[in-house]
Amino acid sequence: MTQTQSRLNATVPRELAGRRFDQVLAELFPDFSRSRLSAWIKSGAARLDDASVAPRQIVHGGEAVTLEVQMEREIGAQPEDIALDIRYEDADVIVVNKPPGLVVHPGAGNPAGTLQNALLHHDPKLAEIPRGGIVHRLDKDTSGLMVVARTLRAHTSLVEQLSARDVHRQYAAIVYGSMVAGGKVDAPIGRHPRDRLKQAVRDDGRDAVTHYRVRERFRAMTLVECRLETGRTHQIRVHMAHTRHPLVGDPQYGGLLKLPKGATPELAEALRGFRRQALHAERLEFAHPKSGKTIAVEAELPADMQALLAALREDTRQHAG
Repeated sequence: MTQTQSRLNATVPRELAGRRFDQVLAELFPDFSRSRLSAWIKSGAARLDDASVAPRQIVHGGEAVTLEVQMEREIGAQPEDIALDIRYEDADVIVVNKPPGLVVHPGAGNPAGTLQNALLHHDPKLAEIPRGGIVHRLDKDTSGLMVVARTLRAHTSLVEQLSARDVHRQYAAIVYGSMVAGGKVDAPIGRHPRDRLKQAVRDDGRDAVTHYRVRERFRAMTLVECRLETGRTHQIRVHMAHTRHPLVGDPQYGGLLKLPKGATPELAEALRGFRRQALHAERLEFAHPKSGKTIAVEAELPADMQALLAALREDTRQHAG
């Protein structure tokens, strides 16, 4: 990444006289978050009559405001013609249905062929938005919906909505064990003490809350619906394993493959062939950054999860008699 810098100028309207400088700045430059504006005031990048002032400085109206904007520009990722399954799109946001196996950001071991490369090909202007417009992520082998910001204002709004827990994110997961009822996992998550690639429930972790309910029971597994209240790395995977119902196919938190006793050949084959965590982001709901209107998008289960569910239903039916 590199920094791009530009200067923005404004005049404090007379009707804002008597208000604090940080409040006025938020009114004048709504494209930026309050936290970012506050940081710029404290660093001297936001000035009043060419002077550094405190965020609580009262304005009188008519003062000149100067804002030295510094933003990160994405230059590492290159556009690549990779097919995208777009479920909603307008001038401000894109909602994409990510397939399993697709990495979100370029990184060590994945310098190209990512969702970000595909998005930059779809809309080159995303290079001007922090992180290419991506405001949240899904693990490589988790499928489903992600929202992408196409403008700075949209990016600010979506980040704030996520921070305020106002984005509704609903997942479908297949877990080991026949669960009796739904519930809530309120357990902090932090990096695993011994394996840096894993997360774990730990007392000194960041707060994490997952709500879940049973959608369909099978002989030795359950289809559950999970709703995120927070968005920690691997949150659903860690929390479901914490309840002793890890996700089917999860290589990090699910342990070795567990075949139900007396499983039908079809189920055994389906489970042996399912080589990712059985997790899909099926519904995404948020307030449109510009209009405020509720945007709700759904994505059906991918083919591999549908095939596994079909095998589980048939196995359960055969053993019911």
